Amino acid sequence: MSTVISPIDATVEAPAGELRSAAVARPLGVEGLGRRAAAQPAQAQAPTVRRTRWWVEALTIVWLCWVYDAVTNLAPLRLGVALEHGREILGSERALGIAPEQALDRWLANHHGLGVALSYYYDNAHFLVTLGLLGYLWLRRTDVYRPLRNSLVLINVLGFVVFWRYPVAPPRMLDGFTDVVAASHAVGSWHTGALASNANQLAAMPSLHIAWAAWCVVAVWRLTSRPAIRALGVIYPFLTGFAVLATGNHYVLDIVGGAILAAAAVAIIAWAPRARARWSSGARRQPAAA
Repeated sequence: MSTVISPIDATVEAPAGELRSAAVARPLGVEGLGRRAAAQPAQAQAPTVRRTRWWVEALTIVWLCWVYDAVTNLAPLRLGVALEHGREILGSERALGIAPEQALDRWLANHHGLGVALSYYYDNAHFLVTLGLLGYLWLRRTDVYRPLRNSLVLINVLGFVVFWRYPVAPPRMLDGFTDVVAASHAVGSWHTGALASNANQLAAMPSLHIAWAAWCVVAVWRLTSRPAIRALGVIYPFLTGFAVLATGNHYVLDIVGGAILAAAAVAIIAWAPRARARWSSGARRQPAAA
């Protein structure tokens, strides 16, 4: 789960002979020396961001897993409430005319090959893509790693709070739905076998699959400006949304909740330093005013 070297300006070194000849041809002079001396302090003061220690990141992941496990342990005690919440969400969607879950689930259940493919995607893509991006950021982009890491941690913490306060059973646990992931017998499925006891089956709202996918879009946007890669980043949450709906694991409103959760977490992390700076400047001015 819940789970980068700063950019260095490239320099080109000329051969020693060329440097000596260039120096003879164009002496720096007093003005040139002054400009070089003025430039050196600015370069020395260029901010550098150090990579965080790997064991700090590992402890963060362990802590998130511990919190998730604590919430999961409450699930058997709240099955009835979670099923009722699931029926209420589905009923609200039907009243609004935005309830494609059952039609998609029945369609996918009749296409076994695609069902197996989407089951593997559902079980594994969110871990592989999210943790892969996080690892790349840690190794190669320390300049943007910390705020993105913090926003991902906040996404999970806020999600866990909702799971604890408002458990929701997924559509696959309601009448008329097929658990496509379990029916596909995908290797490593979290819906059957020993892994099922380690997964929170009552954590449909909000969809962390979608929240993590939305976070990946933000990360890709900050990593590169290449249109093709950004387009792939945007496609990813839409494909994930189709997978979670068709496999019977989430409602449309879960997807909306996951997107809102990701946006809120990113906004809070971006706003926090500015709020801290305003508070600090206000605290410094207060004694002078008094």
